[in-house]
Amino acid sequence: MKQFETSGWAIYKRLLSYALPYWKLFFLIIISMIVFAATDTGFAALMKPMLDGNFVEKDPDTIRMVPLALIALFLFRGVTGFISRYGMSWIGRNIIKHLRQDMYASLLALPSQYLDHNSGGKLLSLFTYDVEQIAEATTNVMTIIIRDSLTLLFLLVFMLWVSVPLTLLFLIMGPVIALVISYASKRFRESSRRIQASMGSLTQRVEETLSGLRLIKSYSAQRQQKNHFQEVNEMNRAHHLKMSLINNISTPLVQFIAACTLALVIYLASSEHYISHISVGEFVSFMTAMMLLMQPMKRLTNINVPLQKGIAAAGSVFSLIDEIPEADTGKERIKRSKGSITFNHVSFKYGQGDRHALVDLSLDIQPGESIAIVGRSGSGKSTLVQLLERFYSPDSGEILLDGLSLDHYQLEDLRKQFAVVSQDIILFNDTVSNNLAIGLTATDRLIEKMIQATTSAHAIDFINQLPNKFETTVGDNGALLSG
Repeated sequence: MKQFETSGWAIYKRLLSYALPYWKLFFLIIISMIVFAATDTGFAALMKPMLDGNFVEKDPDTIRMVPLALIALFLFRGVTGFISRYGMSWIGRNIIKHLRQDMYASLLALPSQYLDHNSGGKLLSLFTYDVEQIAEATTNVMTIIIRDSLTLLFLLVFMLWVSVPLTLLFLIMGPVIALVISYASKRFRESSRRIQASMGSLTQRVEETLSGLRLIKSYSAQRQQKNHFQEVNEMNRAHHLKMSLINNISTPLVQFIAACTLALVIYLASSEHYISHISVGEFVSFMTAMMLLMQPMKRLTNINVPLQKGIAAAGSVFSLIDEIPEADTGKERIKRSKGSITFNHVSFKYGQGDRHALVDLSLDIQPGESIAIVGRSGSGKSTLVQLLERFYSPDSGEILLDGLSLDHYQLEDLRKQFAVVSQDIILFNDTVSNNLAIGLTATDRLIEKMIQATTSAHAIDFINQLPNKFETTVGDNGALLSG
């Protein structure tokens, strides 16, 4: 799979573009977050009238006002908190749905060469593990970034209003924390990419084991396969622990710097110089605001891990979405071909290997002819059929259908001209009828054709014995049917 080369911000900006259809809800969420963030500042501000008015001045109006204000404050907090959290979750899951749709559409359009070089397990990991990392980055991360940043802003403005010198002293830790976070961010993203790669290898190994379990047991290869799985499992563990190490060093370090600054502020604020200039209520309001800053600061410093995971995962997902689809330059439409097939000096080899699967092959097949192509394994029989359906293109020579090069036909029309029964039978976990009529629209005429076809193939008897006949589910790759 190609590496998605772009900056973290560019990837995240593209990810956020998937939220544009929901901008009205997003606007409501932002308003809710603003109100939610303001409630922390409101709580800190209430400390001044509560202490100065209630306990020092014994003001009756303030005594009545403070409890009501407190109830209203937490009512707003509860409602706006629900709107922002649930709304972001709703948008996030819709983003994931559309991402998976785009990934699946890209998967269906991928050329055969791409699938030759990328395992099914790694692609499956993109649809499961990687996408869920993005879900975290588009819901919890975005909520914390917006809401807690606003909370910090409001609290800092309030602190500046109470005491500019003490607030400026508190802010000296900003550049130091920024340097720690910047260094950790690079490490987090590198570790996230390695974790994604190891998850792909892990999924691939499990997928191969599930599909080949009987074969593994037949050859008593359990120990060998267990050792292979242990290697990729250990690699995954090591990468996760490395990320955990970086996180568990950087987060306490940031919090320790903040705590040192907080202790210094408390010490200076308690000195005679400041105590004589501010009331008890103002001092407690300032300290409350400063303490309330710690939780959003902690969440913002911790958000780096899921954010970098999400960006790395989004890079992998977008690299799949942006893969160049299978070339379809043909313009000719065809409903039913006559069946004349010609190979003119066709040569072909897979990838960059030296060995050719076909060399200077010339062949003429007339309509109505029955041809058997035989040969040892690897002699190019399957390749010949795949070239006919344009899963690959010849390195040299030309293939004609009804006298016209295959490249001139539209792919969908071309492939409808061939009925292929492969040596590797694939059945989808769906009904018998849907497996028989794959790619076709259900009609009464189609049902008649299915009955005719299964009768000719001597399959109608066992189909009629199934619990729901043609509507019976066959299981994963036909596991519920007899061989």
